[in-house]
Amino acid sequence: MPQFPVNPQRLTPYPNFKYRIKWDGRYVAGISKCSALKRTTEVIEHREGGDPSTSRKGPGRIKFEAITLERGVTQDVEFERWANKVWNYGSGLGQESSLRDFRKDIMLELYNEAGQLVLAYKIYRCWVSEFQALPDLDANANAIAIQHLKLENEGWERDVDVVEPAEPSFTEPPQ
Repeated sequence: MPQFPVNPQRLTPYPNFKYRIKWDGRYVAGISKCSALKRTTEVIEHREGGDPSTSRKGPGRIKFEAITLERGVTQDVEFERWANKVWNYGSGLGQESSLRDFRKDIMLELYNEAGQLVLAYKIYRCWVSEFQALPDLDANANAIAIQHLKLENEGWERDVDVVEPAEPSFTEPPQ
């Protein structure tokens, strides 16, 4: 089977720089970096007393690694608003956390060079385990201030409703 059934002329995989993150039904502004979606299956080793010296191996618990989102510091408060649902300073005894809605399902969408949606992943039951509002500040540096949001999650899956689109072709203008 070709790597790109709808676009067999395509020879290269999709780029990693065209993506968007969506939560609460809205795209989140300014995200410049998203860490990898990574799943690890622990290995269970087992050996019976009469077996040879080698062990048998089987699948064990599944772990989904946290996802880190980065973006430049702006006036948008979406990162901080979500982080405050896990713990909000000065909110009063018993009201520090919003147990009702501190978890969110998010969507990660990947686009081809023409801006067409080509892949999407649903990431389930995310919550903020780490929030960095400001980076180290340095008057001698030449850099953008970046915020970080670390999201724990309970799994992800590919959205099979998103299918490979036919890529547009452009013709040369008449001479």
